[in-house]
Amino acid sequence: MSFFTLKNGERLYYEDTGSGDQTLVMLHGWTSTHEVFESLVPELSEAARVIIYDHRGHGRSKDANSLPVTMDTLASDLNELITGLGLENITLLGWSMGAGVVMDYTGIYGCGKLRQIILCDMTPRQMNDDTWKLGLYKGEYNKEHMDEEAGKDFYQLYKEFARAAIPKLVFVPSLLLRPSLKENLAKCDEGVLRSLSRSMKEKDFRPCIDQISVPVTYFYAKPGTLFSEDLADWYKDHIHSSFRAVPFEKSSHMLPSDQPEKFAREVMKTLQA
Repeated sequence: MSFFTLKNGERLYYEDTGSGDQTLVMLHGWTSTHEVFESLVPELSEAARVIIYDHRGHGRSKDANSLPVTMDTLASDLNELITGLGLENITLLGWSMGAGVVMDYTGIYGCGKLRQIILCDMTPRQMNDDTWKLGLYKGEYNKEHMDEEAGKDFYQLYKEFARAAIPKLVFVPSLLLRPSLKENLAKCDEGVLRSLSRSMKEKDFRPCIDQISVPVTYFYAKPGTLFSEDLADWYKDHIHSSFRAVPFEKSSHMLPSDQPEKFAREVMKTLQA
């Protein structure tokens, strides 16, 4: 068990496995923890040094919860971790919110220490409007929805998100679903989750995409649960470095846990490219 101490004195939990001239840093999503990647680490650590960690307010970093915590905060934490551990030749893999952190990091700190990037099932802009229909909930989410969320019970908000991300949960009665969702939320700080949810939805990472100068691989659910599969074409048209798209057929948003063998295989293929 290791903790990285940030400049403000708060600590992030991380695990550091494997060795080699490549480093793979994997970033989990909103309301998730490093555990989503744990089963993949033994195989991937044969090809690279693998770092997984819990974002502020999540998992074993739950007590790193001074507010406000925004996407820029998480990008700064990632930069501190990379600098503090002396990491270079890095493949940054971000799933869901973690992919947003990766995009934010490249926009603020550049790609100088990166070898490549893997983005997993995430849009550069969650908010939809008349000019952008590739955001959250397949183009349906807009500012009015975000304003309505501010007054909602947080458990109800999370349940709606979970059922959108994993459609089969719609068929699970609320009374049976509640214990598992409550268990997930108990691992996180609610204030941090609320702050990050709003920050994610307010951010527009499309300018960050223009600045990426290393190869990018995009993993996505097909036909998709939270986002349109058409995002793959948008990334292909707007990423100026080399690009590869990998569809995960019949997967929900939970790519790492829905199809762990394929996920590990495709990450390994990217590391060896």
